[in-house]
Amino acid sequence: MRLTPAVVLDAASTLLDEAGLDAFSTRKLATRLGVRVGALYWHYPSRQALLDAVAEQIVAEASAAPIPDGDWPEQAGAMIHALRDAMLAHADGARIIVEMDTPGPNAQAYIERLRGLLTAAGMDPATAENAADVLTSYLNGYTIEEQAHKAGQQRATTDRGFEFGLNVVLAGLRTIVAE
Repeated sequence: MRLTPAVVLDAASTLLDEAGLDAFSTRKLATRLGVRVGALYWHYPSRQALLDAVAEQIVAEASAAPIPDGDWPEQAGAMIHALRDAMLAHADGARIIVEMDTPGPNAQAYIERLRGLLTAAGMDPATAENAADVLTSYLNGYTIEEQAHKAGQQRATTDRGFEFGLNVVLAGLRTIVAE
């Protein structure tokens, strides 16, 4: 098999899903691919660059989810749910996203889409930026906590807790738009 960026990225995603972020290393990845570690750096200049590419892949999964017609809180909620689902589909997916060093085009497009939605709802650009930060911070914090304490928790239970908190955040943002 020819080593390409796509092959390295796919193998890294699989290894991360199997072992988790704490156990992930480029040495283990190179062993899995049957190459020396230096061969990986030909395609990704560092471990962090590779992890950033995995994060981009996770965000791309979320961005592929359709956004429903409706009011802005429903649309923003759908975007946040899609990213949570994509994070939860991967071991330590939330940490991988949060620890992204250099957001790539997928991450930038996702946040710009969210900000655009909030601006279209009537928020000025600075408020929309802060609101998007609050939404994603809630998402990231909840999902990191959820993945860290996954033992014994039912997805339905964590879904209810997440939905409650998201509704609280969206209700607060609605008051800003109403003003």
